[in-house]
Amino acid sequence: MINLLPSKEKEKLLLERKKRIVVILWFLVLFFLFCLILISFLIKIYLQVQVESQKTLLLELEKEFGQSEIRELRKQISSINSTLTKLDSFYQKKIYFSEILEKVSQVLPQEVRPTNLSTVFSLDEEGEKGSVKISLSGFAPTRESLLEFKKNLDQQSDFRDVYFSPENWVKSIDIDFFVTFVIEDYRLKI
Repeated sequence: MINLLPSKEKEKLLLERKKRIVVILWFLVLFFLFCLILISFLIKIYLQVQVESQKTLLLELEKEFGQSEIRELRKQISSINSTLTKLDSFYQKKIYFSEILEKVSQVLPQEVRPTNLSTVFSLDEEGEKGSVKISLSGFAPTRESLLEFKKNLDQQSDFRDVYFSPENWVKSIDIDFFVTFVIEDYRLKI
């Protein structure tokens, strides 16, 4: 093809073509920038939605963790309260052995020496009163001192069911004796 246009027209056409190319390029750049801005805006919206949902999830988890922590603390408090109640009950039902020993020592003659004392406690249904079964073994130098001990036990209203084994009365001196008796209505100290 032969171009017969004058050179001024040729330059004008060339310039117009260049203008169109520049306009098209600017249009493409602007379109690209618009798309880039639109994509970044959509990403921002997506991230905001994700952050909000994560915040909501975090709040729910904190509430759940807080509630499970509160439940765990309540279980611990309940366990501690139960233990304290048992300890309180135990201490309310304590028995003073010193009073039992004092009662027994009051009826022992001076020459009679106890060697072993054992006690068995039993409570009534309310757990306030009970009886104490006492087993006492010891040494008496004479049968008369052992008889005095038996008489003292029988005279006391606190002691009942006094039982000396028959072997205690066989020897007249150096007697190793064994006796059992019960202290009734022994009140627990509160």
